[in-house]
Amino acid sequence: MSHLSWAKIPGSADRASSSSHAYSQAVRVGNTIHLSGQGGWDTQAQTISSSVPQQIDQAFANINAILSAAGGKGWSQVYKVRSYHLALDVEAQDSMVKNFGKWMPEHKPLWTCVQVGRLAGDGMKVEIEVEAHVPVGVSELNA
Repeated sequence: MSHLSWAKIPGSADRASSSSHAYSQAVRVGNTIHLSGQGGWDTQAQTISSSVPQQIDQAFANINAILSAAGGKGWSQVYKVRSYHLALDVEAQDSMVKNFGKWMPEHKPLWTCVQVGRLAGDGMKVEIEVEAHVPVGVSELNA
């Protein structure tokens, strides 16, 4: 699949990618960047907070970094968000909405938000998956 461009950021993704051949953080297909679900882990410290708002804040920051690594310009190009929550309560929804306003003040993406029974990583309380559109001529990912 040489026509696809894959990307990741160092840290937690390295551990997940090496332990399982079934995980990549991002793939660019033409003008679209697709991200796997991203959690709220601190990629430098290799830790995850027990706080839902902190996990959501960190997940948004992680997504911004991955979008940049994949040749995009971050959240300004995101048009679709899917969020998965262990507890879909007011705290989680308010934290998501706060981050939408912080990271995408100029637009409102499509958003699917669901409660699930379990997420992939121990300690994860939220996982966020996005799609971003990168117009023709905007930075290409280095293969």
